[in-house]
Amino acid sequence: MSPEQAQPVAVESTGRRSSALRPGKSRVLTGVMVLYVIYTLIPLVWLVISATKTQTDLLSTAGLAPGHSFALFSNIKETLTYRDGIFLRWFANTLLYVVVGAGGATLLSTAAGYGLAKYRFPGRRAVFAVVLGAIAIPPTALAVPTFLMFSNMGLTNTVWAIIVPSLVSPFGLYLMWVYAEEAVPQELLEAARIDGAGEFRIFWTVSLRLLAPGVVTVLLFALVSTWNNYFLPLIMLSKPNLYPLTVGLTQWSNQAHGAGAHPVYNLVVTGSLLTIVPLIVVFFLLQRFWQSGLSAGSVKQ
Repeated sequence: MSPEQAQPVAVESTGRRSSALRPGKSRVLTGVMVLYVIYTLIPLVWLVISATKTQTDLLSTAGLAPGHSFALFSNIKETLTYRDGIFLRWFANTLLYVVVGAGGATLLSTAAGYGLAKYRFPGRRAVFAVVLGAIAIPPTALAVPTFLMFSNMGLTNTVWAIIVPSLVSPFGLYLMWVYAEEAVPQELLEAARIDGAGEFRIFWTVSLRLLAPGVVTVLLFALVSTWNNYFLPLIMLSKPNLYPLTVGLTQWSNQAHGAGAHPVYNLVVTGSLLTIVPLIVVFFLLQRFWQSGLSAGSVKQ
């Protein structure tokens, strides 16, 4: 091809690139992202500001305006000691549900997703259809049947009523299934088998290292889902000493209604702030693993 023939192609390619990077479009996208960030951060800013107010300031000042006095530390102290420190009990319950429930869900999803991705067996397509169907069903639609089943088994008002349903994560299984298909080369597994390694040893020592970014992603989803779980504990538990933070703080908020009401809105707001702090800390600790997994999945060698 002569240089004269190649020139229009180059011009056309350059024109397409310039049209794709027009300053007007980039400014619009930047503006949309800025608005989205502001929309996302406003509730968090309101929560932080409101936690620094007294009960009187919380009800008499504007939402984003500071109070007349800084009461964050006194609110934290009162939240942790209110009703003999029941908030700390709720925090311990939530931690138990997350560690056992979300941790178990991540382990089961990883093992099941890896097995479905790397082993061929009859009925594999049927299992795939069942997993997709389970993802499509809202968890709230299964809450009442789950309650009836656990009630017949005598497991309501126990920690198992929250932990056992949390162990099942169809979305986490599907995510690990898809991730393991590309992350673990079949040749590597064959080489390990030739060296005499068993299937469990291959999974724990070889495959799990390659699946680490996907495992962290599933763990984050399971952790947030279990930590914020509200409807299932609400119908499963009636003992306050078994409540997670979500249900316990709602009970405090409901104290503002009815005869002899004693509103503690400042404690509800402060407790909500303390509730999200562990999630933020865990997210930042695991962020680098998550980002590395996303980067690895977006680059093809």
